[in-house]
This record gives sequence, structure tokens and C-alpha cells, in this order.
Amino acid sequence: MRAFLLCLSLLLTSGWAPSQTGLQPIPALSARVIDTTGTLDAAQRQALDNKLAAFESAKGSQIVVLMVPTTLPEDIVTYTQRVGDAWKIGRKDIGDGLLLVVAKNDRSVRIATAKTLEGAIPDLAASQVIERAITPRFRDGDFAGGLNAGIDQISALISGEKLPEPSAVRGGTPEPGFQWLDIAVLLFVAVPFAARVLGSILGRKLGSLLTGAAIGVLVWLLTTSIVLAVLLGMVGMVFALASALASGGRSAGWGAGMGGWNSGGYGGSGGGFSSGGGGNFGGGGASGKW
Repeated sequence: MRAFLLCLSLLLTSGWAPSQTGLQPIPALSARVIDTTGTLDAAQRQALDNKLAAFESAKGSQIVVLMVPTTLPEDIVTYTQRVGDAWKIGRKDIGDGLLLVVAKNDRSVRIATAKTLEGAIPDLAASQVIERAITPRFRDGDFAGGLNAGIDQISALISGEKLPEPSAVRGGTPEPGFQWLDIAVLLFVAVPFAARVLGSILGRKLGSLLTGAAIGVLVWLLTTSIVLAVLLGMVGMVFALASALASGGRSAGWGAGMGGWNSGGYGGSGGGFSSGGGGNFGGGGASGKW
């Protein structure tokens, strides 16, 4: 008996807990559509992902679809809550995320809303989306069709809710409608290109001056902020002059650097999606069977 109690004590103090064993893993958040069942083909996944990306760009809210074989030993409600707690989708300062989870072998589906979207999609509305749009198509084996129909109705419901515009969300944006990514594009792509072109025609100094002035005017048109326009115009002029001085022996390097940045970051496809850091999933939503 003493040996048994000693072993039990060691197990408990080492962090072993019977209730934590055998739970289904939570996949890494790598895309807006994650299918661990292999049900959707590449074209179907991409089409759904493109639709969700366009909606997020237009409205700001993040919607993620997850297909898994099973959630057992948990029910789909508990498993989805774990996923929501881990992924934290939705904008950080707003919390407007939504999860659509399908457990294919369990023949169950759940729509879970973060707190901010509970008004836009109350439990009854989520249940109706499942019963009228998703599960009828799932019964026919049309999973892509069911997901598309469900996303369309979910998007329409969210669009009816008055939420902050995407450009006005993060505290770090200079002005509504202008993102820090725009600044990166101007400084690291547009400025070097303009500096080389104008520098070859007008000379390095005058070309850099005109490049900075053009950047300032463009920023002013986008933001209507004179202070920001002057500041970025001066920064653009310095970048342009540095680019013009370096272009003599590194023109090929500029092109290669731009190509590498485009393919690996801003212009690359299939990457770069991540959680907005919000999304307090408090249990709102609905579940259904087919």
C-alpha cells in the first residue's frame, strides 16, 4: 500500500492528471481554413480562404473554419472553446472573431462567436445558419457547398452590425485609411525606384528632393495630415538620397531585394495570416448534427 501511495504521489506531483489525457490536439493557426480531414481539395480551401480574407479586409472581423475528424472525448462545444481560447481570433481591441468547427466523423458542427459578435449572431441565428444552410448540404456530401453557404449567411449577419472599420482599429495607424504597411511599401519599394529614375534624369540631389516632395504630397492626399506628410516627405528624401548613392554599385541588389521581400512577405500567397489577438469566446453560438 505504501508503494502504491508513493507512486500515486509521484504521478500527481509530476503534473500527470487523468482528465488531461487523450484530448484531441488543437492545430496551429496557419490559415483561415484548416482541414485536417482531407475533405476539401486545394481549390475549395483556397476559394473559401479568399472569401474570408476579402471579408476580413472589408469588415475587419476574423472568421476561421476548422475541420477535424472528431472532438471526442470532448463534445464539440468544449473542444471549440479550447480552440477559441488558444487561437484568440478577432481584432484585439474589439474581439470580433468567429469559429466554424466541423467534426466530420461525429457529424457535428458548431458556430462559436466571440463576445462582440453575440449581438450580431445570437444563438438562434447561429442555429438557423446551421440548420438551413450548412447541414442540409453536408447530408448530401457537399461540404464545400455547406461551408460556403454558411459563411455567406454569417458574413451577412456580421455586416449588419455596426463595428469599427478595419483601418481605424489598431492604435498604431497614423490616420484612418492609411496603414503602416503603406509606409513600408513607399519607403522600401516606391522611393528607391523613383530615386533611380529621377536621379538619372535630374541628378541625385534634385531627384531625391523631388522624390521626397512626391512622397509628402501622396501622404497628405491619403491622410490629410500636413505634419505626417512633411515628416514622411523628409524621411522619403533621405531614403531616396541613400538609394541614389547606393544604386551605382548595387542596382541589381535593389531589384533582388525587392523581389525577395515581395515573394516572402507582402506579395507572397498562402502565408502571413495570424490571430488578431482578441476574441473572448464566452460560449455564444450554436451546435448541430447532420
